[in-house]
Amino acid sequence: MTGVEKLTGATSYLEKHWKSIDWKKMQSEVRRLQMGIAKAVTEKKWNKVKSLQWILTHSVSVKLLAVRRVTSRKGARTPGVDGIIWNTPAKKMRAVLALKRRGYKALPLRRVLIRKRNGKFRPLGIPCLSDRAMQALYLLSLEPVSETLADPNSYGFRMYRACRDAIAQCFCALTKKTSSKWILEADIKACFDWINHDWLLANIPMDNQILRQCLKCGFVQNRKLFPTTDGTPQGGVASPTLANMTLDGLEKVIKAASSRKHKVNFVRYADDFIVTASTKEHLEAVILPAIKAFLSERGLTISDEKTRIVHIEQGFDFLGQNVRKYKNTLIIKPAKDNLQAFKEKVKSIIKQGRGWKAESLIDKLNPVIRGWANYHRNIQSYQAFCEIHDIINNALFKWAKRGHSNKTQKWIR
Repeated sequence: MTGVEKLTGATSYLEKHWKSIDWKKMQSEVRRLQMGIAKAVTEKKWNKVKSLQWILTHSVSVKLLAVRRVTSRKGARTPGVDGIIWNTPAKKMRAVLALKRRGYKALPLRRVLIRKRNGKFRPLGIPCLSDRAMQALYLLSLEPVSETLADPNSYGFRMYRACRDAIAQCFCALTKKTSSKWILEADIKACFDWINHDWLLANIPMDNQILRQCLKCGFVQNRKLFPTTDGTPQGGVASPTLANMTLDGLEKVIKAASSRKHKVNFVRYADDFIVTASTKEHLEAVILPAIKAFLSERGLTISDEKTRIVHIEQGFDFLGQNVRKYKNTLIIKPAKDNLQAFKEKVKSIIKQGRGWKAESLIDKLNPVIRGWANYHRNIQSYQAFCEIHDIINNALFKWAKRGHSNKTQKWIR
């Protein structure tokens, strides 16, 4: 692969070269460099970290993996403002050759609005594929740093961690009779949109030129160009890691403001987090001010609408699941809002599928049902599964009856 940068041949040659790449060898090479960066971070040798990051971002193996990463995701078919997609091996290989730091200038984001459950809209910035690949390239050098410095109980957008791990930590923190009784359920207001750029540029151990390009590229909406003065694009490859690194250290601040008798525990998934304590007064007088001070340095604020302090017997919803104690027994089950949203989604798919063949409806329904069931399978979800089973059966019977009105119920079943 040492001569890959000299490739300027015909499309057929580039295509053949892409298909012959040994991806396992590329991944092992990148992993070796990342382990060196993580070790240097642990030893606090920051000059060595920078040197290894430079080597990694100029490695052909990493460039190949960066292009593969952005072209193997669902969003690979969604272009940015330039309208370009890399849908052939030859185009992917040319993208690898064009991935260079010198002269790099990020194009503006293509902004679209996505409707949320509450009726409001969330802005989504879609970078061009070339910018996504550049972010993926430098993200591979940033991930060893972020993973090494991350909070112990941070679970969102991290390798080998998922929602189930965050819920498991909630169970460990709240299940005992002597566990904390009060919970601060917090949410950061528009976290991705308001992170202070100056703080990011001063504190994120990444190439400042590339980071500045990612942050200051602007966005296009309704054919008008607007500047970006705060936040990270929600469609960006590096945005989740940047947001995580912005919030890392929050657990340490909370633990430092409390003593052992307060029974403080912290669980965070992306910008949603909970804090447990033995008394409501400690959460209100000590923990909440400490959180607000930590966030204000980074240009962030707590969302008053979604932040509340509740007793464990009252229960709270976290990551689509309800956590509550019934007579000193902790029960975690699917949240009512999550359950209702899933019912409506399944019903809408079946309603939309009137006139479809059975196999087409099955192909559409199965991933949705399987995904929701897998998400909730690690908690007490038997009752919810039975309820959903009956609803799906009834809806499918009505669907089949509509298509076979001249048949008996026994035949339809």
